[in-house]
Amino acid sequence: MSIVPKIPCTIVTGFLGAGKTTLVRHILENAGGRRLAIVVNEFGDIGFDGSFLAACGIEGCGDEDIVELANGCICCTVADDFVPALNKLLDRADPPEHILIETSGLALPKPLVQAFQWPAIRSRVTVDGVVAVVDGPAVAAGFFADDPAASAAQRADDASVDHDNPLEEVFEDQLLCADLVIVNKADLLDEAGRASVRAEIERHLPRAVKMVETEHGRIDPAVLLGLGAAAEDDLASRPSHHGDSEDHDHDDFDTVAIPVRASASADDLALRVGRATETAGVLRIKGFAEIAGKPMRLVVQGVGTRVSHHYDRPWRGSEPRDGRLVVIGLKGFDRDAVTAALAG
Repeated sequence: MSIVPKIPCTIVTGFLGAGKTTLVRHILENAGGRRLAIVVNEFGDIGFDGSFLAACGIEGCGDEDIVELANGCICCTVADDFVPALNKLLDRADPPEHILIETSGLALPKPLVQAFQWPAIRSRVTVDGVVAVVDGPAVAAGFFADDPAASAAQRADDASVDHDNPLEEVFEDQLLCADLVIVNKADLLDEAGRASVRAEIERHLPRAVKMVETEHGRIDPAVLLGLGAAAEDDLASRPSHHGDSEDHDHDDFDTVAIPVRASASADDLALRVGRATETAGVLRIKGFAEIAGKPMRLVVQGVGTRVSHHYDRPWRGSEPRDGRLVVIGLKGFDRDAVTAALAG
C-alpha cells in the first residue's frame, strides 16, 4: 500500500505590521506554477489581509485558494476554525501542493504547531517551517524592549496583569518558535542599525536560526519553502511563555473598526492616520479608503508612527466605497481620540 506524502505547511508569524501579508503576496506572485493555498488570520472580526490577498489578481490564485479566519487569533481557535479550514483545503479534488498559514500579528505560533499533532490532520500535513517576520526598524527603535515603568503602571491599573511587557512577550514567543527569521524593511536601516537588530534578535533565540534581510518582503520562495523542519515533532526546542498550554488569551490588546469618509487626497488621509498613531497605546492602523475622484481603492497602513499608502485595485461597480480602518492597540487605548484624529 502506497503512503501518501504529507502536504507541507509554512507558518508565517510576526508582530503587527512586520510585513507578513506583503511577504505572502510576493510568494504567491513567484510560485512558479506550484499550487499554493493560503490560510490568513486576523485579530478581531474585520478582515483586511484576506481581502488584500484575494485582490492580488495573480494567475492561478483564486478565491478558493484563500481561506480567511477572522474570529480571533488562530492560536486560540484551533479546534473551531483552523482544523476544519485545513481539512476543507485537503479534501479538494486538487489539493494544494503547499499551504501558507499567515497568523495574526498577536498570535503565538507554538499552539498552532501543536495542532498539527491532532489525529484529524497529523497523517495529512506537516509543518515545513515556522517563519518569523520581524519589523527591523521597530526592533531598532526599541519597540519590543521592556519598559519597567510602563509595565508597573499597567499592573497598577489592572491587577490581573501578571507579566511585564505584553509586546515583548508576543514578539519573543514568535522568535522562540522560528526556523527562519526574516528581518524585513532592512532598507530603512543603516549598517549599525542592522547589526543592532540582529544582536537583539539573537538575544531571544534559543538555538541557531538563520536570519535573512529583506526589503518589502521580496525573497526567493526557495529560501522559506522546503525547510523540512517537521516542527510538530520538535516542540521541545521551541519554548514559550505559556509552556505547553494551549490556553491563553489576548486580554492585553483590543481592536476597533472605524469608518472614514472619502478624503480629498491620499496625503490628507495619511496625515490624519499619522495623528491617530500618536495616541497612547495604538500599535497598528490598517484598512481601505476612498479618495475623491479616484477610481482606485487606497490601502493605508500605520505602524508605530510610520504611515504608508498605495492604490491596490479599482473599486468594483457594485462595491460599496465605505472606508474603514482597523485600529489595534493595548487594552484601554483612547478610541475617542483615535476617532477624532481620523475625522480630522
